Amino acid sequence: METWRSYEDVARFLIAKFGDKFGLKTVEGKQVIEGLRSGTAWEIEGKGVREGDSGFVIIECRRYTTSRLVQESLGGLAYRIMDTGAAGGIVVSPLGLQEGAQKVAAAENVIEVRLDQNSTPYEYVLSFLSNVMVGLVDTVDLNPADSLRIGIRDQDGNIKPWQS
Repeated sequence: METWRSYEDVARFLIAKFGDKFGLKTVEGKQVIEGLRSGTAWEIEGKGVREGDSGFVIIECRRYTTSRLVQESLGGLAYRIMDTGAAGGIVVSPLGLQEGAQKVAAAENVIEVRLDQNSTPYEYVLSFLSNVMVGLVDTVDLNPADSLRIGIRDQDGNIKPWQS
């Protein structure tokens, strides 16, 4: 599978997993939606359906690994939001947005999500809206008589037991 397609799949999976933090009820996959103003068809990477009757958001993924997203890119997303009647957008990229793109995102209700370029559904670093979510996988060899405790160290150095 192409790396950009895998990136889109992982991004949609994680946005759905943490959907409550985005105010989303469900996340749908790649699809074509019609522009209400232009009458043209837009292919989008994902569609987040908001809780209640507050509409949907367009999910856009850009796995650019050498530069941040530019103002022009966000301008295109902003127009798709307006044309389709979306309530806003979510843009996912490894490096984030440059300054002009940040301004467009703020003006058009677009949430910036940073997702590491090599993320999987189980190993990832995802940051958005002052949240950082981390997925880790490790292998531990245990004997039947062994036990395992997992703790998480907070920013003050306190260790808290892990709960799933």
